[in-house]
Amino acid sequence: MGEFVRLEVADGIGTIRLDRPKMNALNQQVQEELREVATAAANADDVRAVIVYGGERVFAAGADIKEMAGMGFTAMSARAVALSGAFDTLARVPKPVVAAINGYALGGGCELALACDWRVAAEDAQLGQPEIALGVIPGAGGTQRLSRLVGPARAKDLVMTGRFVGAAEAERIGLVDKVVPAADVYDAARELVRPFVTGPAQALRAAKLAIDGGLEMDLASGLAWESQLFAALFATDDKTEGMAAFVEKRKPDFTGR
Repeated sequence: MGEFVRLEVADGIGTIRLDRPKMNALNQQVQEELREVATAAANADDVRAVIVYGGERVFAAGADIKEMAGMGFTAMSARAVALSGAFDTLARVPKPVVAAINGYALGGGCELALACDWRVAAEDAQLGQPEIALGVIPGAGGTQRLSRLVGPARAKDLVMTGRFVGAAEAERIGLVDKVVPAADVYDAARELVRPFVTGPAQALRAAKLAIDGGLEMDLASGLAWESQLFAALFATDDKTEGMAAFVEKRKPDFTGR
């Protein structure tokens, strides 16, 4: 769809493919193309799950530092909202989303992976938030999504030291969900989301909304939000089919409606 980011659809899975040689640096053009492609994936009826993939060599090695080096406060104060918003568009795709990580996922690349529901990483992958070495902090969700995922103490360690994390440690602390040989990363990501292609799309959407939205609420508000989403699913065809299949002791045939 764009020069550096495109959506490839096959068998109900949409792959958001980053392709900006050599390191998939996330400049402003890439950020805006990512926003457009994520929106397209969210709205496409033939996309039931999403993989974010940077290729066999690298996921994304971070923001384009040369582009940012000459920017001052005024320019970045306007740009920072758009940067965070591009990644948030991906995080809000109402479908299961997995990052398939080869090579480096650093800075903005790590933040891009954090915006996904799960992360599958190569055995030799390196993740991190090294912005502190540039005299800044993560600006596209790194301080917020990372702390929610691995806890505040580990997030402070990674953000304040800027150190890289290997795949084994990343899996141990919960930063990635599965580690596989580098050649198997994309296939492993496909296997992770394949069951969702024929799943109840409206219930999957509600589950993601309930969990992500509830994290921003107190418990009472989260429970009320869950109840609202739960009740709404009783207006779907998939609820009728799922419960009928259970009673009739057969496999459900979900349509996503």
